[in-house]
Amino acid sequence: MAVGEVEETSSAGDWRLPPELGFSAILSGALDAFYEAGYHGTSVRDIARRVGLTVPALYYHHKNKEAILYALIDTSINEVIRRCQQALDEAGPEPAERFLNLIECLVRYMASSEKSAAMDSEIRALSPDNHRAYSRKRRKVEQMLVDVIEEGANAGVFDVEYPADSARALLGMIQAVAVWFRPGGKLSVDTVARRYMDIAAHAVGSDPAVVDLLREQA
Repeated sequence: MAVGEVEETSSAGDWRLPPELGFSAILSGALDAFYEAGYHGTSVRDIARRVGLTVPALYYHHKNKEAILYALIDTSINEVIRRCQQALDEAGPEPAERFLNLIECLVRYMASSEKSAAMDSEIRALSPDNHRAYSRKRRKVEQMLVDVIEEGANAGVFDVEYPADSARALLGMIQAVAVWFRPGGKLSVDTVARRYMDIAAHAVGSDPAVVDLLREQA
């Protein structure tokens, strides 16, 4: 099967599909409000009004506004981790395919999660404990990418001197997809995923055969 191509079997995972995070009405309303006005520009009263609740009723479900923000970003990062692990498992042992699956997974998630991805910029509002808890989970994703880059380097299919720095650079590039990508624009999610896989493969000095295979798919 070609790299980046969905296998048409019942065992194929859902990591290439747009995420369904299953937010409650309160969390969905808060996500919209935070996205439009920012965390600090949104009050609990604003959120309650959006979902047709009183402020006391909202507090019955969430301790405070920070708890709402944490619920949003925690749900999102847990879904990212799940999808990344699924993408790696489906790739098998070949480092190049594991790397490309992981890049594709992250790009697709960012392209399909504009509002949720934007919440990452609000983590400065978290308490130290919540910030540390979220950061630990975010580092899991980074470590997945570091590990697969190191696997490729050890196998001789990547030529990269600084795997951790390369992983951070790639993650920053991918995170920016949520800023500029818009569904229905000139580029489809499939096209963006293929292009970023090509860019990422070059960034780690991948075997030219891998890059050529990606170009054939474009």
